[in-house]
Amino acid sequence: MSDVLVLGSTGTTGSRVVRGLEAAGVRARAATRNPVKPGQIRFDWEDPETYGPALDGVSAVYLIAPVAADPQPLVEEFLKHAPDARVVLLSSSAVDEHTPVLGGLPGLVRRQPGWAVLRPSWFMQNFTAGNLVGDSARAGRIVTATGDARVAFVDAGDIAAVAVRALLDPEPHNTGHLITGPRALSYDEAAGIVGKRLGHPVVHAPVSTHEYQRFLVRDGLPESYAEMLALLDEAIRGGAEDRVTDTVERVTGRPARDFRTFAKEEIR
Repeated sequence: MSDVLVLGSTGTTGSRVVRGLEAAGVRARAATRNPVKPGQIRFDWEDPETYGPALDGVSAVYLIAPVAADPQPLVEEFLKHAPDARVVLLSSSAVDEHTPVLGGLPGLVRRQPGWAVLRPSWFMQNFTAGNLVGDSARAGRIVTATGDARVAFVDAGDIAAVAVRALLDPEPHNTGHLITGPRALSYDEAAGIVGKRLGHPVVHAPVSTHEYQRFLVRDGLPESYAEMLALLDEAIRGGAEDRVTDTVERVTGRPARDFRTFAKEEIR
């Protein structure tokens, strides 16, 4: 099989996709703005001259859209350089065709000869150090606007495993994959599990959507981004993420990772 181009190759899912491809005996072409390791290739969304060389000879692409005010024109131009490639797009369970900014991307991918759109729920890895929720847990207090609603948190490794199958299976999946963990938890429940691993109490402090937006702005996030995150929490409060799918097991042949297992193995 030809190389597979992995965008976002140093990120949470991209790095795991690279490892999964290599484990399957497929050479991953790891895209990054600053290649320094073997197997990495220069790629910059803001420099279209890097598109062609990165895509030359690849059979499939793991696509993470650029962080931009309007990523659609960039992705559309990029895909013009890959008319024959299978494309697997990382989206989100919170994104549909009506979602501003990101809602149009799945439609672009569906034009490819083979495609899949991954729509994972919220990452378990958000609870690790270096993330807002994870750092808040270490301080003993997680703030959200989700109330007592539940989320089927999903492990990034499971997302990557589904991506690898979508990239490599003989027949393209040509579908959207809603990806969740095996059970839904409230933030109260998740905070209790994380607190036991950290060795100190962690409480969940539910606030209103507006209060959460102000909290995020005080934490240093731009106003527009804080508003978007607060509205996503509001959707969770309304039950948007209280659902469990069998996608991981159906696609990969193994069960999805449970949150308690994740906490035991990754929370420090």
